[in-house]
Amino acid sequence: MKILFNGRIYTNHPEQPIVSALAIEQGRILAIGSDDAILSLAGPHTIRENLEGKTVLPGLTDAHIHLEYYARSLATVDCETLTRAECLKRVAQRARSVTPGQWIRGHGWNQNLWPEGFGSASDLDQVAPNHPVYLTAKSVHAAWANTAALRLAGITEHTPDPQGGKLLRDENGRPTGILLETAMELVERVIPPPSVEELAGDIETAQRILFSLGLTGVHDYDQARCFSALQVLDARGALKLRVVKGIPLEMLSEATRLGLRSGFGSPHLRIGSVKLFADGALGPHTAAMLQPYEDNPGNTGILFLDAEQILEYGQQAVTGGLSLAIHAIGDRANHEVLEAYRQLRAYEKRNGLAPLRHRIEHVQCLHPDDLGKLAELDIIASVQPIHAASDMLIADRYWGTRSQGAYAYRTLLERGTRLAFGSDAPVESPNPWWGIHAAVTRQRQDGTPSSEGWYPAQRLSFTEALAGYTTGPAFAAGWENALGRLAPGFLADLILLDASPLDIPPQELFTVQPAATMIDGEWVWQRE
Repeated sequence: MKILFNGRIYTNHPEQPIVSALAIEQGRILAIGSDDAILSLAGPHTIRENLEGKTVLPGLTDAHIHLEYYARSLATVDCETLTRAECLKRVAQRARSVTPGQWIRGHGWNQNLWPEGFGSASDLDQVAPNHPVYLTAKSVHAAWANTAALRLAGITEHTPDPQGGKLLRDENGRPTGILLETAMELVERVIPPPSVEELAGDIETAQRILFSLGLTGVHDYDQARCFSALQVLDARGALKLRVVKGIPLEMLSEATRLGLRSGFGSPHLRIGSVKLFADGALGPHTAAMLQPYEDNPGNTGILFLDAEQILEYGQQAVTGGLSLAIHAIGDRANHEVLEAYRQLRAYEKRNGLAPLRHRIEHVQCLHPDDLGKLAELDIIASVQPIHAASDMLIADRYWGTRSQGAYAYRTLLERGTRLAFGSDAPVESPNPWWGIHAAVTRQRQDGTPSSEGWYPAQRLSFTEALAGYTTGPAFAAGWENALGRLAPGFLADLILLDASPLDIPPQELFTVQPAATMIDGEWVWQRE
């Protein structure tokens, strides 16, 4: 047995919300209560740990992350710069340090923040003439490639735009090096992938960083190779994170034939939902909208799947016991997804199937008529509060008054919607405290756009935001009786903080840094 005492423990357990001590046995919470009550349970071999007044919270879960992309991004060029010139400078520095012919990868550029706008293949050619270069945008819905990369991919002026994607072209029809949505795959398929063993090593490195942020679990939406690497780590006992692994749509048939079901797996790796994409993203104007973008009157984005197509996939998935997680950002995409879910709920009921825990990923812009439909259909809103802080300026620029129904977490919560919070890393930082800060203040870390925040009526309390990283993801994963709370019978996943976040001014929540992280009753990370 292990006892933690003399602490300020926020349990998320309604019957005992704050206690000073807890007992752990075999990786689970045995009891919670006062110091005297819990210490009275101690035996001759009990380990006693004095918390010296520090704060304890349940471990946090990132409900939407791209674990492979994030792990690999740690070794790529950081392209999140204020100018295109600075990004090119960083690519040039990397080119001087790697062997000619070796691919240079990077991530994080955002043309919306660059005075110069989009770059071109020739820009990259000038700084890296001897390397193929491929840089993904912050949104991960666009990429920037140089001539060498385009040549290896076989992309010329005669290459047609793939379905669901677009090659930006100059006035002569030649590709500029900017690839949108599925066009990115034309280059990605010729980049040598890491081996499963190499990826496992990258994820193990990333895991320690996630622990340092207070994350004890993630819901991952990367491809099959990531699942293989996670299985390698799990078999070795090296996977300490609790990972809920999404299934790519292209593997739906194989998954159902194998009999995989949502919730199947080990204590640290289990099957999640089948991931579909209904549209693109705000930044590159590929999010599917009911009305055109404010700055592009002829463009309503790209709808990848309509309600009929989603329903067809959904029927196959739920018949096999697999829930759906559908990416939808624009109001048209969300409307189509909700209509599909309405019909899918009827299909589940008609066929005597248990109603599964379906989700919409991002839910960024909703038509006012659709704001209550997630709660009506019991669909989880898997959202990323940090996106509201990052996107506020371009959302106003591109969507205008429609932003009133965007990133509407307070409205969704008041309508009865279940919320699960994530980061979409590496699109954003996986730091959950940045997400909590954004949810509570609706501000960027520099205090903009105002002291009240962006659409301040959508602000959440700290307790509500914490639930988005604890009980919300636990419910979405079917783990509500084991995770998200510190209560008897629950897994002993928790974090230690020097001070209570409730005592910190909301504008400073992004500065919170955990002192230690525990999973299964063992400290997996401690601040040096």
